[in-house]
Amino acid sequence: MLAAPALYSHPMADHDDLTTDSAPPWDEPPEAEHERDENTADIFGGAPAAAPVAAPAVVPMTSQASDPDAAYTVLARKYRPRTFEDLIGQEAMVRTLANAFSTGRIAHAFMLTGVRGVGKTTTARLLARALNYETDTVHQPSVDLTVEGRHCKAIIEGRHMDVLELDAASRTKVDEMRELLDGVRYAPVEARYKVYIIDEVHMLSTAAFNALLKTLEEPPPHAKFIFATTEIRKVPVTILSRTQRFDLRRVEPDVLVKHFGRIAANEGAKVEEDGLALIARAAEGSVRDGLSLLDQAIVQGERGAAVTAAVVRDMLGLADRGQTIALFENVMSGKPGDSLAGFRALWGFGADPAVVMLDLLDHCHGASVAKALGPDALTLPKEQAARLTAIGAQTSAGTLSRLWQMLLKAHDEVRRAPDAMAAAEMALIRLCYAADLPGPEEALKALRDGAPPNGLGGGGPGGGGGGSMGGGAQGGAVNAQARVMAAPAAQAAPTLASFEDVVRLIAEKRDIGLRLDVEQYVRPISFRPGAITYEAAPGAPGNLAGRLVRALKEWTGQPWLVAAEGGGGAESLLERQKREEREELASIRADPFVASVLDAFPGAEIVEVRKILTPEAPPIEPDELED
Repeated sequence: MLAAPALYSHPMADHDDLTTDSAPPWDEPPEAEHERDENTADIFGGAPAAAPVAAPAVVPMTSQASDPDAAYTVLARKYRPRTFEDLIGQEAMVRTLANAFSTGRIAHAFMLTGVRGVGKTTTARLLARALNYETDTVHQPSVDLTVEGRHCKAIIEGRHMDVLELDAASRTKVDEMRELLDGVRYAPVEARYKVYIIDEVHMLSTAAFNALLKTLEEPPPHAKFIFATTEIRKVPVTILSRTQRFDLRRVEPDVLVKHFGRIAANEGAKVEEDGLALIARAAEGSVRDGLSLLDQAIVQGERGAAVTAAVVRDMLGLADRGQTIALFENVMSGKPGDSLAGFRALWGFGADPAVVMLDLLDHCHGASVAKALGPDALTLPKEQAARLTAIGAQTSAGTLSRLWQMLLKAHDEVRRAPDAMAAAEMALIRLCYAADLPGPEEALKALRDGAPPNGLGGGGPGGGGGGSMGGGAQGGAVNAQARVMAAPAAQAAPTLASFEDVVRLIAEKRDIGLRLDVEQYVRPISFRPGAITYEAAPGAPGNLAGRLVRALKEWTGQPWLVAAEGGGGAESLLERQKREEREELASIRADPFVASVLDAFPGAEIVEVRKILTPEAPPIEPDELED
């Protein structure tokens, strides 16, 4: 009877008894759990049985999060620019935006265009941050984003309600565009502007563009539009005329090499500079593509070891540039055997035949540019630029143009052929034999002069055989006449054994302009019959080597190789002449008699030194001898 009041007492009146002396039937001590059948499930899905398993389940999740492989972020995302200063290669655009923001002349719509990976979407996000930038001290748009503003983090993470980033590829219909534009008239919730970022805007339909026109022409003051596209030609001009356009440039290879070098150093990886140059070249001006390739190249080497250029070349499937230049030289020299051997060596190293053809196209372009602008116009190492410049100097512009067309056709054939290697070899053979053929202008000139062009006719053995007797006799007479006419020309071909002989030949041919340029600007480095290497003096014309090659080929009848290098040349003829004059003048002043005369007449100067020639007797004419 004494326990009854305690049993029916109010819980709030005596809650200590409930917590200590009594316990609800579902709150049993842990010992009772061992009495449960493991094969049975309770009404709550076996939650009590899962409780002890939940504690150790946290351990593998923690270890996975600490695993660097699980939390790894690719370099293209990890090193995405956070400020306008981090954008590389876009200094002109950043300068224009900075001036516009500082003067308050901010456009209501921006159009960002460029190839993939140059930073269009990144620039759009930076613009959205700059438009809505706000701190405790800054309350206006600013391109200085070094200090993180109130809205910056939300915009970067893509969760800000006033910055809408859309993909036009998934919203091409006009109804979706109208639905989007219905919200433009409402003011922003938190930020200063409501920003619409539309990526790949060229994917919109014509009706969607038309629906956008009116809003884009007269937007509310709180709305800003930022468009990004890789196909600017597909955007209607009515849209372009209502936006402020920025063309993001391809990043130059030397800028990419420095950028990739800094990133590799930050990642603790070692990549050779030549390997970084290969990656920058393969990126084709795209920072994102280059970072993806760098990400792949870093894992190619062993831990702590440097990634070599050969490893990067194998990863990219590229051929050695020096070997492809040698292949190009063999093709231009008309050597099919050496060309096929060089190509098969590249094939053995894993080079793609289509890539080899692209390299030959690149070398043809480089030789043509060097011929027109000089070796400094090529963004190549000095030795490679000199080799391509030499090829361009000894080849006419018409030949290089025809070679370009043939290489374009060869590249297309290699890509479509069932056997790419066989197609590449046939293309090389065709190119080698085409190098020996005269161009249309040379063949026309030869026919006009009455001489057979190279490879046509000729007087080789058996050349007059076959056909009727009369025809054979006539052909033999023509060939004999051609040989007789060609014999004096062959005998009259000058033999040049030194650089002075070249200058003497130019004087004999009375080419005054070429003679003056050669004497003034050519500092000879090396000379051998058929090849001249020189250092160009300051102010030398860019086409001097080409003019000298054409003149020597015309006068001697054989091809010449004339190349200009950076340094190491001797004096030019004009410099040597002036030096000799100075030395002669100094020796004359040192003469005791001349020195006494100069002392006797203060202010006197030696103006000119002349050599008095002894008059020679005139030659006796044959008629005088007979008399």
